[in-house]
Amino acid sequence: MHVFETPAACRAYALAARAAGRRIALVPTMGNLHEGHRSLIRIARARADEVVVSVFVNPIQFGPNEDYAAYPRTWADDLAACEEEGATAVFHPTVEAMYPEGKPTTYVTETAISPFLCGASRPGHFNGVCTVVTKLFMAALPDVAVFGEKDFQQLAIVRRMVRDLDIPVEIVAAPISREADGLARSSRNRFLPEGMRPQALSLRHALLAAKAAWDGGERDAQALEKILRDTVAREAPDGVIDYARVSDAETLVPLTGAIVRPALAALAVKVGPPRLIDNILLGR
Repeated sequence: MHVFETPAACRAYALAARAAGRRIALVPTMGNLHEGHRSLIRIARARADEVVVSVFVNPIQFGPNEDYAAYPRTWADDLAACEEEGATAVFHPTVEAMYPEGKPTTYVTETAISPFLCGASRPGHFNGVCTVVTKLFMAALPDVAVFGEKDFQQLAIVRRMVRDLDIPVEIVAAPISREADGLARSSRNRFLPEGMRPQALSLRHALLAAKAAWDGGERDAQALEKILRDTVAREAPDGVIDYARVSDAETLVPLTGAIVRPALAALAVKVGPPRLIDNILLGR
């Protein structure tokens, strides 16, 4: 397994692979790999000859009061996980290699989907995401890239970005990976205070309650959002809801009134220090 620390080295590897007629898949991560990330690597392996996993904590997608410094970095374990899952290369650049001048002066900005959900409370976040993903695409030159559905808004934005900019990368969505009790896997789960895991599970329970109501015929967006809020309020008295939203599944525009096309029920809740997100599709 190769390890590359600069975009130029990764790109040279990718150019050689392409010249040999080999198909490349990219799995972008910020490290601290768990079973969810491993599942992305397995999906990538099924779709390509070469699998590049990027491990890079991207500073430009963190806001001034967010957890960039505290974000868990477990490089040795991450490298071992990539090798165990059959990745052929790992792209592990330094911040200086990615942003030689400290931060870029040119950003890739998506404006249709970014203002909603996480974008409403994390201004600038998706500018940082789009910019780093574009740089990763330029370094790894992938034919296909795999993103998890837990970060559904990110997935939708990257899909829109490659379509708008004619970037020749197929975007593959991977199902949400969950722990045995249903909690969506996240690097931030380790920051849950002792005893607060049951409150964290309120996100999953709220989404399942909304899905049950949908399956029972409920089509009013406000009624479904009330189910989300009420369930979290009841099961997570210490939780702080950032959003509990029912949105159009493609545009992520918040819905009102009767729902007539597939929708996304999505939650962001602060449970102790970590801000947790989860979602479920309605009418998929």
